[in-house]
Amino acid sequence: MSNKRPLPLVPIIIIIAIIAAVIAIIMWFKPAQEIETRSAETALDNSTVNAQNLSTDNSESQTATTVANTKFTTGLERLPRSLQGTDVDGEIIIDENKQLVVTEGLRRLFDYFLSALGEEDEATIYARVESYIRSHTPEPAASQAVAIFNQYAAYLKAIPAIEDRYGNLQLQATRSGELDLNAVTQQKQDVANLRQQFFDRETIDAFFGLEDDYDDYSMEMVRINQNEQLTEAQKEAARQDYISRLPEGATKDNIEQQANLGRLMERTEQMKAQGASPEALYNMRRELVGEAAAARLAQVDSQDANFDQRFRQYQAQKQRLLSQKTDRAQANAQINQLEQQLFSETERKRLTGYAAIQQNQ
Repeated sequence: MSNKRPLPLVPIIIIIAIIAAVIAIIMWFKPAQEIETRSAETALDNSTVNAQNLSTDNSESQTATTVANTKFTTGLERLPRSLQGTDVDGEIIIDENKQLVVTEGLRRLFDYFLSALGEEDEATIYARVESYIRSHTPEPAASQAVAIFNQYAAYLKAIPAIEDRYGNLQLQATRSGELDLNAVTQQKQDVANLRQQFFDRETIDAFFGLEDDYDDYSMEMVRINQNEQLTEAQKEAARQDYISRLPEGATKDNIEQQANLGRLMERTEQMKAQGASPEALYNMRRELVGEAAAARLAQVDSQDANFDQRFRQYQAQKQRLLSQKTDRAQANAQINQLEQQLFSETERKRLTGYAAIQQNQ
């Protein structure tokens, strides 16, 4: 079975990734989902939930939950098309006392089922999630997980209002070529305040901690990149200094890898424009990403050069056929035969796009 990862929220920093070349490769951030609001019917501790956003009539809530839950036993019956043939993403972890241990994997579990919103209505998804949790989890952890799911869904409902409030400012800043970091910082603070209305500190750290680390890194990279008082060498030194001061761990390792990849792409383009030899490119890449990756990139370069050579041969013969033949159908037949001789089926799909790129260059 394939393992499907659902598409969660758009963090603020996707705007940053667009405008900052140094971090354009960061793909951590996520597209927005709009989730309709629903009260926490079975919350273990409603004191962590904003009463104004989640207030509901208990009798109606319990009735709706009972009716909805009759549809499922495990939550995996009659899955929507997008989830069929996939493994459930995420995790539910409990401790020795059967208390829920909140992790980022729990959020992924929620996102897995919520990704089907649109294929299934909200009530069905909520019933599916609750049935899945209760069929896989003992009490009290099951009720704790259901409560957090309801809080999470209500939080997702509230997020678009903040995004809408700042969206035009971000678009305007992006079009002008620079991001308004003050606006982004304020937006992040509004999101942080919203999270505190729905979750305790443990849940916030587990659900959003890694995402926030990348947001902070990305914002600092943009701040450095937009500092006109720094030379390019000073900017690079500032980037390295920031990364070096990050706490040791998987996040720092991944950010270092991302930063190396960014430098790799930039230096590769510069060196190719200057006519660097394959040996020089290999040595530079080995320094940044290691010998194995450098060897793979060298192989890609060789394959690209081979394709480019065949493409130029194809273009020359194609133009000659079009200029010589008065019968366009016969010329097209010969061009099609030429394509089959020079390119594989996969490569032939690239021809139109590759020709457009070459023309623009």
